[in-house]
Amino acid sequence: MIRVTRLNGERFALNPDLVERVEGHPDTVVFLVDGTRYVVTESVDEVLVEIREYRASILATAYEMDRGTYRSPSRQEAEAHAAVVPFPAREER
Repeated sequence: MIRVTRLNGERFALNPDLVERVEGHPDTVVFLVDGTRYVVTESVDEVLVEIREYRASILATAYEMDRGTYRSPSRQEAEAHAAVVPFPAREER
């Protein structure tokens, strides 16, 4: 997902795999394959950079997984909070 900003300042995440085209006239409009349009504050170039970086991050993650060096953010958080006592099971209450 990439983060973009509506004209009112609201940030939201957009699935770049659904982007059909991005136009700038003068506002930047992102067209999705289903016909949905979003007017965003980012320039066309900024949206394209976000999409490129998103796709590059997928490739980088796949490379790390293939080499066995990938550590998911959720796993790192779990290890950091390993001292947290889990909620007891219903049978234990």
